[in-house]
Amino acid sequence: MMNIDKLVMGFAGAMVLVSLLLAWLVSPYWLWLTAFVGANLLQASFSGFCPLAMALKKLGVKAGQAF
Repeated sequence: MMNIDKLVMGFAGAMVLVSLLLAWLVSPYWLWLTAFVGANLLQASFSGFCPLAMALKKLGVKAGQAF
């Protein structure tokens, strides 16, 4: 089973790729989702606060090194 760190990074990567695809196919406004994911990753690297990590912890996913 994956730990929280790997799931957060995988989810963030998937969201970036999906938003880029949607920006290409639907509307460039989907790039705001890419910016949001990047900003959240940046702030999480400094503060350690990640809403997805907190939700995964409550669901009983094994903790990693970062979260």
